[in-house]
Amino acid sequence: MDIVVTKTEYPLPLDVLEERIGYRFADRGLLLRAVTHSSYSNENRELDMACNERLEFFGDSILSLIVSEYLFRGNRSMREGELTRLRASLVCENALASYAEKIGLGEFLYLGHGEDRGNGRHRKSIISDAYEALLAAIYIDDETRGGDGKGAVAGFLLPYVKDELSHIGKSTDYFDYKTLLQQVIQQAEGERLEYIVTGESGPDHDKTFVVEARLNSNVIGHGKGRSKRAAEQDAAKEALELFGVDANE
Repeated sequence: MDIVVTKTEYPLPLDVLEERIGYRFADRGLLLRAVTHSSYSNENRELDMACNERLEFFGDSILSLIVSEYLFRGNRSMREGELTRLRASLVCENALASYAEKIGLGEFLYLGHGEDRGNGRHRKSIISDAYEALLAAIYIDDETRGGDGKGAVAGFLLPYVKDELSHIGKSTDYFDYKTLLQQVIQQAEGERLEYIVTGESGPDHDKTFVVEARLNSNVIGHGKGRSKRAAEQDAAKEALELFGVDANE
């Protein structure tokens, strides 16, 4: 399923991306929006090109629905907690970045100069967000053709999910510490868990984020990462250790 890219002029043409994902868009503008990063939109305001953030928001929900339904129907003996943890492993940033790399999605992205020079085409936070935006674009485009949206997305997405399932458990990189921490916190009523960004450093194309996990305003974990998501995961992992929970069991 991996794609070998030999051309070095980016972004690559969108019709090549359509070939790779096996879907032809009726509205090519949707696909263009899905691969347009906010850094490009901000640097090229005269082009009036919308970035992919809104599509990413919608794609996140579509992703969760399709993966949840697939796991629910295919694992009838699994309990709710097991399904939740497995789903989290399949939709986390690392997993999405893996799906995106398999189609060479980064090679099609419209990035600002800083992001492009800073290896943004391979940064997990960027390509995972773009992958979610791509799912939303497929869904919306299929609906305009009279489809239900979900079927077209599932046809594209599930082969990658199934492949990822075969690797789950061989590495702890995909573990979702935030989901497990939330499960621990929910055992007591009225508890409020939040993640607060307390610092960030570095240029836009190479930032490091510092995050605190707070329970009822009390700090229970600190985290650092190249994206806010990664920093939150790191903070949640430290918080679980505070509660005496071995997240890798």
